[in-house]
Amino acid sequence: MKTIAAVIAASLVLAACGSDYGDGGGSSSSGGKIATAEAGGQTVLVDGEGMTLYALSAEKNGKFVCTDSKCLSAWKPVEGKPEGDVDSLSTVKRPDGKEQVAYKGEPLYTFGGDKQKGDTNGEGVKDVATWHAVTVSGKPASGGGGGGGGGYGGY
Repeated sequence: MKTIAAVIAASLVLAACGSDYGDGGGSSSSGGKIATAEAGGQTVLVDGEGMTLYALSAEKNGKFVCTDSKCLSAWKPVEGKPEGDVDSLSTVKRPDGKEQVAYKGEPLYTFGGDKQKGDTNGEGVKDVATWHAVTVSGKPASGGGGGGGGGYGGY
């Protein structure tokens, strides 16, 4: 059931990607404040508002894939300097020159399909790569990998 809910939530967010969002995306509203919380049966990283943080499997070693307005309208980079008691936080420079918070070198994002604390609707969403809620253990937040779905139709 959670997989169906995640697909529906992701589809709703992704369906809106064709409209004009003004700034083409923007940053996470909580800046670089990072903490941990329980979600999906795992300890996940969250932003200052308690929203789950995600990483894209293809974004490693300085490579960025989520750079266009379609991607950035659904996945908001966590910008600024990292704050908090979580080990292995750093910053990476985005292609636009802005600093983005990273965990173990992976850039962090929030997902527009998450509406409240504890949501992990972005877990397992696949487009040009797979999105995963960032867990301290490194295991999937859904306990068995999400269903995810959707895509950005050319993104």
